[in-house]
Amino acid sequence: MILLLAGTTEARRLAEGLAAAGVPVRASLAGATKGPRPLPVPIRVGGFGGAAGFCAFLRDAGIHAVLDATHPFATRIGPRSAALCAEAGLPYLRVLRPAWAPGPDDDWHEVAIPGDVARIIPAGATVFLATGRQGLADFAGLAGRRVIARVIDPPTGPPPIPGAELVVGMPGDVDAEEALLRRLRVDWIVTKNSGGPASGKLQAARRLRLPVAMLRRPPAPGNVATVPEALDWVAGL
Repeated sequence: MILLLAGTTEARRLAEGLAAAGVPVRASLAGATKGPRPLPVPIRVGGFGGAAGFCAFLRDAGIHAVLDATHPFATRIGPRSAALCAEAGLPYLRVLRPAWAPGPDDDWHEVAIPGDVARIIPAGATVFLATGRQGLADFAGLAGRRVIARVIDPPTGPPPIPGAELVVGMPGDVDAEEALLRRLRVDWIVTKNSGGPASGKLQAARRLRLPVAMLRRPPAPGNVATVPEALDWVAGL
């Protein structure tokens, strides 16, 4: 049985490939997004209950290998899973999409942590925060700017950033993103270097010549592979 730590497009492709190959697999979703799209394999939702719970699940479910296809910025589950698999002697593989790289017409300002963003964005600017619902409070230093945060699911309670406006919805293509940025009169975009296919918001930023504060992705634990490489890896176990 393969444990697939899911929640990304790559995880969906892995689930489809493993199901087509008849490989027993169990996908795990953190439950951070309401109403996730179904996968063609059995799914569990929610945390494991810490390191002990994760190890107990591996044992009780008969897991013999772990494919980690979580988000590039999932900074807790990846390192913990890699370490626990190493301790248990279980094969572990991290599936990670390539990072984005700026082109000659892009105006990117790479930052290491959310707290650095306020140092480069001037007071009074209109900031489009496209970093997701979780971790919005990390950008509280942007007080003094007009902050517009896009979220897929609205947070419960008051916005983590006082005075922030929320745009609820999924990212669109470049034309939709350009129209949204124009309508909101955005001066700066803040996003994470999630990587993967071309991003509509980044293409729109290029068209509009908007500066982008790009959060550098954290280092990934373990060996890193693409989806085809991961499917070959499973076939060779």
